[in-house]
Amino acid sequence: LDFNVKNEQTYNNVLMPSIFGFICFFGIFGNCIVIYTIVKKTKFCAQQTVPDIFILSLSIVDLLFLLGMPILIHQLVGNGSWCFGGTMCTVITALDSNSQIVSTYILTVMTLDLYLATVHPIRFNHVRTPCVAGAAVALVWLFSLVSITPVWMYAGLMPLKDGTVGCALLLPNPATDTYWFTLYQFFLAFALPLVVICVVFFKILKKMAATVAPLPQRSLRLRTRKVTRMAVAICLAFFTCWAPYYILQLIHLGVQRPSFAFLYAYNIAISMGYANSCINPFLYIVLSETFKRQCIVTVRPTCRVFRVAPSVVDGGINLRMAPDSCHSQSSKDLLQNMLPVTVAVQ
Repeated sequence: LDFNVKNEQTYNNVLMPSIFGFICFFGIFGNCIVIYTIVKKTKFCAQQTVPDIFILSLSIVDLLFLLGMPILIHQLVGNGSWCFGGTMCTVITALDSNSQIVSTYILTVMTLDLYLATVHPIRFNHVRTPCVAGAAVALVWLFSLVSITPVWMYAGLMPLKDGTVGCALLLPNPATDTYWFTLYQFFLAFALPLVVICVVFFKILKKMAATVAPLPQRSLRLRTRKVTRMAVAICLAFFTCWAPYYILQLIHLGVQRPSFAFLYAYNIAISMGYANSCINPFLYIVLSETFKRQCIVTVRPTCRVFRVAPSVVDGGINLRMAPDSCHSQSSKDLLQNMLPVTVAVQ
């Protein structure tokens, strides 16, 4: 028993904070690079594209959440104790939940934009503007802030056995409220967006496969392969990062006394979900060779400035570079106390 307790303490006080610290560091680094690249590019070119709006918004959401992760790490190291007050408890918990929903729905809106750019590039060209994209992001934020009303209402401090206080979501009637809140969170933040993303990408691929365009067959195959690769990568990244967490959430509804193995798996699932905020910027860089080059140009300035424009080939996610004139450039704990994304595990 003492051996198990010691392993548990090592896990909560060393391993999980290390994982969270790794995610926090590389996530902040990656998102800052993306934000800096887009801001600098739009500053020099005096224009913004629809992909700029979506990618910049997604990176800002992820960055805001990652900047709050050191507080979560402090909570883990302190065995669930919270010393930042009730207001910060509500803010950090809401920031955590809001990050999930905003990121997911921005990704959904980006998928819809990809559909319009790929399947209806001319018909809806007047809709795919930076102003409309900005309005869509604003609506996503408004929707998210309203949808996490239970978090605003019930996030608060809870007494711990050692006399300290922890931060958690304290629902009025845990026996029934936990059940409905878990289902609410599952369908709103995971199932519904995932279904929309998969259906839209299926329609894109179906349209691409059925297209009879005056293009060489090899060019058509290459274009279809690019869209397929991007669709699979985005869907797999989203599903891989968040599916384990939501599956364990549903399983937990039927588990009265979760084992240590279940709690460890739960923590790992949370880490994978948080990792989504870390890998998003790297995902776009990997998927677009031109955006990768744009990042290099931004971080390591040369005598040429490149203008980045959306490519119809991949619906505006991959970017096409064209040279411009030369400019000068300057180089929980979940053993009852853990706060994130849901109610504490009983």
